[in-house]
Parts: sequence; structure tokens; C-alpha cells
Amino acid sequence: MIALLRGTVVTSTLGEVVLDVHGVGYRVRVPAGSAVGAPGREVTLHTFLAVREDALDLYGFPDPAARGLFEVLLSVTGVGPKLALAALGTLGADGLRRAMVTEDVQALTVIPGVGRKGAQRMILELRSKLGSGTVDGIPGDGAAPGGAMDARGEVRQALVALGYATAEVTKTVDALPDDPDAAPEQLLREALRALGKR
Repeated sequence: MIALLRGTVVTSTLGEVVLDVHGVGYRVRVPAGSAVGAPGREVTLHTFLAVREDALDLYGFPDPAARGLFEVLLSVTGVGPKLALAALGTLGADGLRRAMVTEDVQALTVIPGVGRKGAQRMILELRSKLGSGTVDGIPGDGAAPGGAMDARGEVRQALVALGYATAEVTKTVDALPDDPDAAPEQLLREALRALGKR
């Protein structure tokens, strides 16, 4: 899979860029509004290769976190690469994270092609996917004896899956107040508020 391209911008239009990488031109779809740069500028894009029977499409992002969020969106039933790219282009990575965590259905319906039911499905499926397992090297704390550690583990997993850097997540979660009765949702909101102030 092509995971990264570094090259010179040949052309740049809304939602698409052509990169010259050592004499080979790659057409890469990017979120609308991405500041890829003017022709002649050298850029690095973190890419995702979508393989279909009749096409190979490259999708590019300015950082691995945005690409990770794109891949998480693809795991939702009915969300393909074009819709996931539209979601990132419309709300941006931070706006999408906020909408998912706060269950803001109205914000998600702003995305072209997403109705109320689709937005609800996105929230439901993403919240369930973020609540278990190990994400980006951060193990879940579910085995710890206290409920607060269980909640913190879920918060860590959710933040990493939403694209925040591991070090940033650890620092933010460690700074949360110790409250053994706090629900994961409450801690997650507090963590997002703290991250939003930085």
C-alpha cells in the first residue's frame, strides 16, 4: 500500500492535487479546503490507497492523525472513501471529533450525503468501536481494579482513535481529576475541553 508521498505540486484544485514524485505524477484526492500549497511547492502527504475493481484511488492528508480518522470513518456501515473525505473536508478533523464525542447529530448532517439517520449510525458505530481493544499502542485499562481506571482506559482509546497523538493523550488523561465514579463519557468531555484549550 502507498502510505506516504513526498513530491512537488504540479496542479492543485479543490479536493485534488497532482504530485510529481521523481517524474511520476500521482493524482491524490484531498479534503476540500486543505492547504496543500501552490504549484512548485514540495509537500508530504500521508495517503490511503482505496482499491476497487475498476480503479485505484489515492486519498491524501497533511498528517497521520487525519488519515487515521479517515480510516476510522471508513469502518462505518455505508461510509465509503468519498463520503469520509467529504466529512473531513466539511467539518475538519477537530470538528468531526467533537461531533462524535458530543453526539452532535445536527453537525454531522451538514456533511453532503449524510442525513439524520446516517449521522446517528456514524455516532453509534464509532462510539462502539472506540470503546474496546488496544488502539495505537495504548492498552485498555479495563483489567485494572478500579472503575476510574476502566474509564480512563476507554478515554485513552477514544482519543487516540480520534487522531490525537499518544503523548498528548497520555498527558491529558493523566491530568484529569481523580473521580472513581466518573463515567467514561464525562471524562472524555473533560479531556476534549482540555485539548481544545491548547
